[in-house]
Amino acid sequence: MSIRKILVVDDSPTERFFYADLLARAGYQVVLAEDGEQAVALALSEKPELIVMDVIMPGQNGFQVTRAISRDPQTAHIPVILCTSKDAETDRYWGIKQGAREYLVKPVDPEQLLARIGALATVAN
Repeated sequence: MSIRKILVVDDSPTERFFYADLLARAGYQVVLAEDGEQAVALALSEKPELIVMDVIMPGQNGFQVTRAISRDPQTAHIPVILCTSKDAETDRYWGIKQGAREYLVKPVDPEQLLARIGALATVAN
């Protein structure tokens, strides 16, 4: 499976722009969501091959949304990369336990994010 379409979920317009610009320049189609509810709806309707998600958001947080996506048979195959300012080891453990494939701490290094996306694409093939 190649990764062509990525859903970016972050309540910060600045962060959404950062990810959208970085990923579009790398050749990915980017779909944007401002919160967890939008993320779940867009995961179902847009069928992205990957989700890059913040944790701290109003309404459903990224942990809750990751759990919902990873447990829904329609979206369980979509890998999630959590990108968050929460850098405690317990947060990392909890994120992976909820179904995230990767956990990156903000500020996210652009090269590291692209490398993780590339690695997930390789694993999926």
